[in-house]
Amino acid sequence: MRALLFATLLASLPLHAQDWPAKAVRIIVPFPAGGSADLLPRVVAEKLTEKWGQPVIVDNRPGAAGNIGADAVFRAEPDGYTLLSSPPPPLVINKLLYPKLSYDSAQFVPITVIGAIPNVLLVHPKVGANSVAELIAIAKQNPGKLNYASQGSGTTSHLTAELFKAMAGGLQIAHIPYKGTAPALTDLLAGQVDMMCDNLGVSLPHVRSGKLKALAVASRNRFAGLPKVPALAETLPGFESVAWFGIVAPPKTNGAIVEKIAAAVQEALKLPEVQKRLADLSAEPMGLGPGETAAFMRQEVERWGAVIRTAGVKLE
Repeated sequence: MRALLFATLLASLPLHAQDWPAKAVRIIVPFPAGGSADLLPRVVAEKLTEKWGQPVIVDNRPGAAGNIGADAVFRAEPDGYTLLSSPPPPLVINKLLYPKLSYDSAQFVPITVIGAIPNVLLVHPKVGANSVAELIAIAKQNPGKLNYASQGSGTTSHLTAELFKAMAGGLQIAHIPYKGTAPALTDLLAGQVDMMCDNLGVSLPHVRSGKLKALAVASRNRFAGLPKVPALAETLPGFESVAWFGIVAPPKTNGAIVEKIAAAVQEALKLPEVQKRLADLSAEPMGLGPGETAAFMRQEVERWGAVIRTAGVKLE
């Protein structure tokens, strides 16, 4: 029955959509290689390449909190051959922080959300905190002496840390922005910075090896992979911060092509090997449809807007 429905769908597509893709598809990731924002679309791209028989290339275009890569996709031809895969900043957050952007994120055509990863509060062992309460106490006793790394200004790691500071009573902890997860994590591991709110997937091996301490996860409940690590909400009720990774197309992209891409991603996310690779990154597959993705992103604009207001975040 499912095969018949899919065949019916294909038959109803416009001719150019049936023939798509006839060449390589480029997925622009607006953050550096090595972080969750880069790794999740690469897992999916590999399977899309196999399915379509055309290369699906992940192209890293980092800079300006994701705005450089987002602008490139915004200005691309709406033919389905250039897509954007991104965490929340360029899609729902940056328009709340920047007075003027060179693109309008509301005009992107939503395709799907690959998955979501909880953020985690990490500290270098030199800090000496073994719990969230101990970290708060150290920060209050030493105002301005601690610092935290982020993936960049306006990223979920930045906003999560600022929300933590605000909900813990207005802690004075300096922000040190980096250009992506990889360089920030490198300096955290070296003890050049004290703490970081990172996507759990990439940092999990360093927690398990003891090189970093995970004081709490920022998901609503505890993470199954670290059952002894509490949720931040256990200390700061209501705290929640989860990073997700969506795929969108340039404005005015043909709806039939969008549906075709979404269906292929959903199919890939059901494969056992893909689910295992996402689980290794602490990611929960989502695979939303285009309509669901549009509604989800509208909700996320409201949620992150509330975080920005609560934490009083302003770009430095």
